[in-house]
Amino acid sequence: MSNLFSGISGRFRGGGKNSGAKIAGPLNGGAQPTSPTGTSQGSGSGTGSVSSSSTNLAPRVPPIPNSPSLSSTFSMDTAGGNFPSRSDPNDPLACYNLPRPKPLWLNDSYSKHIVKGNFMTLSARPKTVERGEWIAHQVVEHYRNLWNFVRVVHDKDEKDGMSICNPQTCPRMSAGDNHSFTWLNSAREPVEVPAYEYISLMQRWISGKIDNTDLFPTDPAGVSFSQNPNGPAISSATYASGGLDTPGSNTSIPAGPTTLNASLSQLAGQGDWIGKSSGFPQEFQDVCQTIFRQMLRVYSHLYWSHFIEPFYHLSLEKPLNSCFSHFILTATEIEMLKPQELEPMQPLIDLWAANGTFPKESRAYACANLKAGERLLQLAGTT
Repeated sequence: MSNLFSGISGRFRGGGKNSGAKIAGPLNGGAQPTSPTGTSQGSGSGTGSVSSSSTNLAPRVPPIPNSPSLSSTFSMDTAGGNFPSRSDPNDPLACYNLPRPKPLWLNDSYSKHIVKGNFMTLSARPKTVERGEWIAHQVVEHYRNLWNFVRVVHDKDEKDGMSICNPQTCPRMSAGDNHSFTWLNSAREPVEVPAYEYISLMQRWISGKIDNTDLFPTDPAGVSFSQNPNGPAISSATYASGGLDTPGSNTSIPAGPTTLNASLSQLAGQGDWIGKSSGFPQEFQDVCQTIFRQMLRVYSHLYWSHFIEPFYHLSLEKPLNSCFSHFILTATEIEMLKPQELEPMQPLIDLWAANGTFPKESRAYACANLKAGERLLQLAGTT
């Protein structure tokens, strides 16, 4: 993982307001696609020198805020006049209510990655790593990757004290006109807050969970390869083929039903849970699912509100695409996100399934609408 994305942090170093910015018009002699608009979607204020290492977590900002909502809080707004007509019921994109013109990142020319290959190799859990430990690793790793991009729009400019994402440019936490997200206040009531404040609350909440050693234990004695007195006892009878002290150990004992395709809930039987043998608490899986849900919301906002300014103008669209596609593959593979929770970014998932970014054997591919993805490829002139 660190080797594949080692070049990302370097792209942020010295990435000031005018450093390497793209200008609307022909790029590199017309070899690269051009921006569809000459104006930015942001406030016009850039970030200062953005320097962040992918090996460091985001800064800690205590105290811990109230927990975010455990359920998706999508709000549909179909009253706007900027949606395409549904006059063609056979159009697979009609159900998405996409604006006109469509977002730049839904053009296949702008959905490219910094690397080529099968991202499934990064999402596959090593056989010697316990499932809870693998999920915890993915939470921390993807949070690091996401925060590299968040800092570009979230850090304040040294000259005017403004960030690209601010209450004026982003008065609510949204992903286009179709989806908005709320935060639970102290009375556990959903309230709308500006995107800048929502992202700050999200960062403090996730950092607090990761720093909580009751949720993410750091004691080496509690890991799965150490003797854990609180974990389930493992004896030779556990193994399907018997042990050395099993009568007739040379005779294979038929194993039970395979668990290769079983879900996390099926693998964790009654009185057991994912990560128990490594010392993770019973609520560990639910907390991690909420963390992934919050990270998806932030990614969605970055794409819908800030893809052109600043990421495209700073030539960071490919690193963003690379990290997000890896995020989706991992989150679906370890069951941290449900198919219906992918709705804000569903068109891009469809596109990546259709153009081969997502392998056919992946769960992300199974969540895609191939007809919609093929239609996007057709509109981009790549099919």
